[in-house]
Amino acid sequence: MKSPVALFAVLIAAVLGFIGLAGSAFIVRQTEQALVLRFGEPITGRGLITSPGLHFKVPFIETVVYLDNRILDLETSKQEVLASDNNRIEVDAFLRYKIVDPLRFYQSVGTTARGDGQLANVLNSAVRRVLGEANMPQIVRDQRAQLMVRIREQVEQEASKFGVTIKDVRIRRADLPRQISEKVFSRMQTERAREAAEFRAQGAEQAQRITSKADRDVIVLRAQAQQQADQLRGEGEAQRNGVFAEAYGKDPEFFAFWRSMQAYEAGLKSSDTRLILSPNSEFFRFFGNSGRQGEASVK
Repeated sequence: MKSPVALFAVLIAAVLGFIGLAGSAFIVRQTEQALVLRFGEPITGRGLITSPGLHFKVPFIETVVYLDNRILDLETSKQEVLASDNNRIEVDAFLRYKIVDPLRFYQSVGTTARGDGQLANVLNSAVRRVLGEANMPQIVRDQRAQLMVRIREQVEQEASKFGVTIKDVRIRRADLPRQISEKVFSRMQTERAREAAEFRAQGAEQAQRITSKADRDVIVLRAQAQQQADQLRGEGEAQRNGVFAEAYGKDPEFFAFWRSMQAYEAGLKSSDTRLILSPNSEFFRFFGNSGRQGEASVK
């Protein structure tokens, strides 16, 4: 029969073996890469592990550092840049990078959080240098793509010291500061209001010119039409007078009778017309001797 001391020793050995086995195994996920370090130094031949799965290390002596093997995003805070034309511009930029040399990355910056801080400083410095050599129209509109390429080249040059490669660098926004934007907007409103007033004045002037020309044309047309009407009326009256004269020359008595009938029609037209005349008046001469004239006409 085994003594209690032996059983206790076996139990202790089993616990230590379990702890050692648990401490020697580690898992590398598909999104990770691992560095196995012995007393803080990489192990030659098996220091970098990129294949996912279960792996082993020497417990209590070796440690494992996990680093992401995906493309990482780095967002920088908005910063103010002074352009070459002395315009202040607020720039919001970001970059995407990937750790390609885990050992150099670990030795230079240690962790991903510290690496983000170092890369953010590099990106901000590159943005200030490149945009400080360009003016505002080039930054906002004309050469934005070329400027981003220059920023990426400078960031890549510095980032290679950290064991990373830069996949993309972008300027998300490049705007004037709020106070300056408000002043510019106010100035633009004033300018647009001035242009609108100028256009309205030009339109009113042109409308007045067109109206004056139309009124003048109306007066001219009316005058020409009145002249033509007077001329035609005069010609018509001359023809009428000619006809009357010719008719009067052919039969003066009939012409006098016809004119008297017209006078009767005009004078006695209204229903309330009253005439106080002598029956022997010249006005009624055709009423008194109409029968004798009729007989004379028949003969």
